[in-house]
Amino acid sequence: MLARGRKVAGKGETVAAHYAFGPLEDDFIIKHRLLTRTTTTRGEPPLKKLQKKFNAFASEVEKEADNYGDCEKLAKAFLQELNTFEIPLLKSKAVIDANLREKENFNDLKDEINGQILQAQADIEDLKRQLEESKIERQHKEECEAIRKLVAMQPPRSETQKVITDLEKEIAMLEAENTASSRTLELRKKQFALLLHVVCIFP
Repeated sequence: MLARGRKVAGKGETVAAHYAFGPLEDDFIIKHRLLTRTTTTRGEPPLKKLQKKFNAFASEVEKEADNYGDCEKLAKAFLQELNTFEIPLLKSKAVIDANLREKENFNDLKDEINGQILQAQADIEDLKRQLEESKIERQHKEECEAIRKLVAMQPPRSETQKVITDLEKEIAMLEAENTASSRTLELRKKQFALLLHVVCIFP
């Protein structure tokens, strides 16, 4: 038993609490009470009491005497003790059956929860994949929008085509001028060569 600590008068100190039994002894006592179904440390186990009732009845029956009344009395006492012994067993069986059902329900619930966890993990992976695909799709849309803006900033195609046509005409004119200049230069070379030839002939 637990002895509560008390203060020593005048000193204000507390006496350390102590136990009548140690932890190991407590475990042994508890197990012993559960197995023997006794409620106190010195109580007589129900099975032993039942055995005593049976032995008393059996001994009385074996006597060669007119003791029918005593036998009947001892038989009733034995049956009463047997009934007293049986009731806790039935209660224990009911508790065990309830615990087994509870355990089975727990296992079913555990399997259901595990299934939900696996499904949730699969859903998370699927959502991750969808999120990644959405990011890529959004990136593509942003790139397309940027290209569209660049295209929109460019002049119309008709205007660009007109500029190209004007440039082609200008290039053609320059090429024509270049050709004319080349011909003129060639003519001047020939004229200059002829002049030199005449000068050389008629000094």
